[in-house]
Amino acid sequence: MKYGVTIDPTPFYLAEQSDPDRGLFTFAYHINIVNTGDETVQLISRHWIITDGNGEIEEVKGEGVVGKQPILASGESFQYTSGTQFKTPVGTMHGSYTFTAADGTSFEAPIPRFTCSAKRVLH
Repeated sequence: MKYGVTIDPTPFYLAEQSDPDRGLFTFAYHINIVNTGDETVQLISRHWIITDGNGEIEEVKGEGVVGKQPILASGESFQYTSGTQFKTPVGTMHGSYTFTAADGTSFEAPIPRFTCSAKRVLH
């Protein structure tokens, strides 16, 4: 395959940075991006669709990820961790990254939908 990118998200609830009594639920998410295609590619921009448990949607668009626009040769990967906050204990995130290949071709790589959930722990 000439162009291909696999994106693997893993969310984490940050209880110590959350305040459920005020409707504030904080999550980190780790993203692993792997260039599965034959061409070298550069991540140019991101587009996130963030939906809380009430169905409220927030869209986030911007250049790169965590201040970077990584270049990945075939088989290379890039990982980063970022975060978000919800007003509800459960929400979902998905979206896409825009890449440009070494030959100038631009393409979108989907970020699979994942659920952020504040698990209640009994002591």
